[in-house]
Amino acid sequence: MTDGPGRVLALDLGSVRVGLALSDPLRLTAQPAGYLARRELRRSLEPVLTIIRAQEVGTVVVGRPLLLSGEAGDAARDAEAFAARLRERAPCPVALWDERLTTVQAERALLEGDVRRAKRREVIDAAAAAILLQSWLDREGQRVSSST
Repeated sequence: MTDGPGRVLALDLGSVRVGLALSDPLRLTAQPAGYLARRELRRSLEPVLTIIRAQEVGTVVVGRPLLLSGEAGDAARDAEAFAARLRERAPCPVALWDERLTTVQAERALLEGDVRRAKRREVIDAAAAAILLQSWLDREGQRVSSST
């Protein structure tokens, strides 16, 4: 299945929250889009499917947190299982993307932005999702540019 037209939705599966990020319609930039409670997604994919429909999402990117060695640990296998469940129900392609260290990058950016600790906890998952989405968008843009 090829990428559908529309925005790209990224999911950063944290242990407590799932960070969300959306691309602009032209798929050039990623913006944080809040988060969902992780426990909601264990029961149902409906919150994600609702976002896909409401935001006219053409592709979903699920962060796959590989170990620094490049191997798949428990968190990566969890992301793979979630992506497989989502593929069965989503009306668009679902891709996995290596998201190693995106939370660390998001934490650094928020610290540099002098964001208070309580606010950082609230926005870090969405910021990490935006970082992983931007890296996916940048890679896809390079892929498209080199094939034309």
